[in-house]
Amino acid sequence: LCLQVPELEKATVRIRQPERVRGIIQALREEGVAKLQVISDFDMTLSRFGCNGRRCPTSHNILDNSRVISEDGKKKLKDLLHHYYPIEIDPNRTLEEKRPLMVEWWTKAHELLVQQKIHKGDIAQIVRESEAMLRDGFKEFFDQLHKNNVPLFIFSAGVGDILEEIIRQANVFYSNVNVVSNYMDFNDDGVLTHFRGPLIHTYNKNNTVLQGTGYFQQLSTRTNIILLGDSMGDLTMADGVPSVENILKIGFLNDKVEERRGKYLDSYDIVLESDETLDVVNGILRHILTE
Repeated sequence: LCLQVPELEKATVRIRQPERVRGIIQALREEGVAKLQVISDFDMTLSRFGCNGRRCPTSHNILDNSRVISEDGKKKLKDLLHHYYPIEIDPNRTLEEKRPLMVEWWTKAHELLVQQKIHKGDIAQIVRESEAMLRDGFKEFFDQLHKNNVPLFIFSAGVGDILEEIIRQANVFYSNVNVVSNYMDFNDDGVLTHFRGPLIHTYNKNNTVLQGTGYFQQLSTRTNIILLGDSMGDLTMADGVPSVENILKIGFLNDKVEERRGKYLDSYDIVLESDETLDVVNGILRHILTE
């Protein structure tokens, strides 16, 4: 496999069942570009987790820490984070326990943001002033998919308006990119009034959110999937796709690597540990997409 995809020799790569992975990659290649789609998380998957020892912001962080949020608002958002984030990543709590608490967190955070009277016209500048970064190799990733007409479906519990702006400013918002996320609604004066439903949080990224989007029906012939995520919640992102034939799940293990390695290796086919690049993904795509 490393002969075909040399990037898999990187020190950051872990694979529990190499033979199985080889079989999936082989099938994706043989069945060709017309049957392929990519489903990806955004924050900490397409965007970087860290840079020079500092954490990079998620799409929510970009908004939370921007100049359009009052000091009081920032403090309240931070308090929510300190309360709910440990719950989100707690390996000892069940998804059943976590789900209602995630809804609670997102709902409270969105209510706080609405109180800040954010202007639609400020979003581009907020993103420009932020430290948002896409992973190294992002241009090749977006370009390869676009050139080969492979749909890229970004499924994010973040803020859709912010992440779209990040992709736009990176000049890779192509026609094959579709985003499902939490979008803001603005009034006629361009002021944020509410977030559009349905609410998407870490642990409900599946078909229930997508019913009625028409997106999956439209892609019913694309039965081969490369799925990219960085959390356990991302594993269900393809659950709404009718009749999946082959799926390759690639997980970015960004944080608490030792502690979470086992769980990730049980769940993802390929695990990338503390890897801030899309090298492995690009290598696999090159192998699948070249004639």
